[in-house]
Amino acid sequence: MNPVARILLSLLLGSATLLAHADDKVIPQDGDISQLKADFIAKQRAAGFTQAEIDKFLGSAQYNQKVIDAITTPWEAKPWYQYHPIFLTDKRLAKGLTFWQTYDEAIAKAAKTYQVDPEIIVAIIGIETFYGGYMGTYPVIDALYTLGFHYTPRADFFRKELAQLQSLVKEERLDLAELKGSYAGAMGYGQFIPSSYRHYAVDFSGDGRRDLLGDPLDAIGSVANYFHQHGWQKGALVTLPLTTHQLPSHLKTWSGEKLSYKVADILSPTIALAQNVDLDVQQPALLVELVQEDRNDYWLGLNNFYVITRYNRSPLYAMAVYQFSQQLKEAYANQ
Repeated sequence: MNPVARILLSLLLGSATLLAHADDKVIPQDGDISQLKADFIAKQRAAGFTQAEIDKFLGSAQYNQKVIDAITTPWEAKPWYQYHPIFLTDKRLAKGLTFWQTYDEAIAKAAKTYQVDPEIIVAIIGIETFYGGYMGTYPVIDALYTLGFHYTPRADFFRKELAQLQSLVKEERLDLAELKGSYAGAMGYGQFIPSSYRHYAVDFSGDGRRDLLGDPLDAIGSVANYFHQHGWQKGALVTLPLTTHQLPSHLKTWSGEKLSYKVADILSPTIALAQNVDLDVQQPALLVELVQEDRNDYWLGLNNFYVITRYNRSPLYAMAVYQFSQQLKEAYANQ
């Protein structure tokens, strides 16, 4: 797998949710696996699946060592000055503009229907899969089966996603054997894990199916709906640069927790906005640190920035999405 693809896949669920520590028990024992499978089967029976359906579903899954290798040997976190050039490229921008032009009507409709800025929809699909150019090569059932039964640090989460996959395949009439995605089981243009697919996907093309793998219109509508459901505010500010390059000791940069700061807690005579903006200082906020080669830059993140992190918890990912969205917005306006 090429380096860029590997970095993309490692970001799909956020590095904080996927990385294993060196002292974690990664591989469970055979007895543990047998019990986990028995528990899984019981839960699926309780959910309405027959024993035959469950046996067929599990029987189609195979352990994949490459999945374990991928999740236990991730790329180390990169500083911003090395991270952003992976995503903010002329090639991705050109592809994004073409995608926007091609599906202009659907993107405008999704933006209006779900009250989400169109450039964010286009940016997400571009960052995630290069507009469908790279949606993953791992059989989704193998990835989730492997992680659900053979990867202790996140086994509970991935078994739940495996259960969600069985429901998803039945509901959407998907060909399980043909489902390919990331090593974490994310699939389609927007890289939705099965639970997100079930909860947030929409039939935006109106053909009676929610197809995130082959229908870009459904992908556009579904990404917009995901952001809408997580509280995106159309037209609202996302993030703003600050004047400081060094934080006082009482302030901490955001690392995935619920928002605890207000704007007023961050701004001060020594930490100001780099540009004059009218801002409600009582609204929730967070601090983002961008490590440059010769300094640290700091940005004020607002509600919409936090919403991007509901897609992927990495603040660097969210900043890349935001900055790419602004490039797209400018290019689209100037075409």
